[in-house]
Amino acid sequence: MKKILLIEDNQDIRENTADLLKLANYDVATAKNGIIGVKIARQFEPDIIICDIIMPKLDGYGVLFLLSKNTKTSGIPFIFLTAKSEKDDMRKGMNMGADDYITKPFEEMELLNAVGSRLKKNDLLKKEFTTNLKGIKTFFSDASSFEELKNLSKGRKLIKYRKKTDIYMEGDLAYKLYFIQSGKVKTCKMADSGKEFITGMFGSGDFLGAMSLLGESGVYGESAIVNEDAEICAISKDDFTKLIFSNKMVSNAFIKLLSDNLVEREDQLMRLAYCSVRQRIAKKLIELSSKTNLNNDALKGVNVTREDLAGLIGIAKETLCRTLSQLKDDRLILMEKRNITILDKMQLTRVADSGYL
Repeated sequence: MKKILLIEDNQDIRENTADLLKLANYDVATAKNGIIGVKIARQFEPDIIICDIIMPKLDGYGVLFLLSKNTKTSGIPFIFLTAKSEKDDMRKGMNMGADDYITKPFEEMELLNAVGSRLKKNDLLKKEFTTNLKGIKTFFSDASSFEELKNLSKGRKLIKYRKKTDIYMEGDLAYKLYFIQSGKVKTCKMADSGKEFITGMFGSGDFLGAMSLLGESGVYGESAIVNEDAEICAISKDDFTKLIFSNKMVSNAFIKLLSDNLVEREDQLMRLAYCSVRQRIAKKLIELSSKTNLNNDALKGVNVTREDLAGLIGIAKETLCRTLSQLKDDRLILMEKRNITILDKMQLTRVADSGYL
């Protein structure tokens, strides 16, 4: 049963509206002012909030502002319910992040339709899509139902790439988003000296090229090269941008899929600036070991060449090998050809945090 929080200072309207929503099979909590409403929202965690604007102690704008600052409540759909119908008031509420705006008096079906529509769209945000080809097809199919983008899920074919094949090169025109069904891919940039700097390692369930598609330059900012034979799904730029910009709920859902990559890039820059080589190697090994799509299933370890690992960390291969040998002597890792297995994650984490055992 979906939960609704109704914040309304007028007792008659509050009780009548609550009764209507309960008859529609919703679990309803009520609050007589904004301050109480904010407290209930944090405890009740409703699926949607209906809130009056003009209220004592804390008005509807204040309620929306406070809830938007809390990670537990910031994503809850918010509908303003008010007698004010001037365009400026409507614009202010929508600019603050409100999802809808209903003026009093209202028809029963007007309110129920608005609530039903917002709850349906919010389900897309909460839905966890499987990170495989079926999952991405489902994502596009579900997303398209909101904006009549009926053809987005059609024609998604897998392309097979051999090891060391270029998917795209730095400076190429960015016209496709790539989804990795299987295999491994590295992204890299080339310095003026000709040295390769690896910016990321990606496996099944990861996306490539999204930031380049959204950027102003219109070209890929790095190269993508296959590390292990891969099967990849290509999505056209038109389909991608249409999906992202057509609907707020859809864009939020897709941005969630990409956010981990941005956080990783920021952390990588911080490590380059402030961490020792020993710390950077330890951090990277822990990070790679946590990515099951990059691990060696048979040996339960990180499977990566020394050249790629050195390029990913931004150090010389000789420096990497010397430090790995030290970590091996300290019995923190086990090395077997390309495979690196962490033996003592707790102690390696201490190295990553402080540089010492």
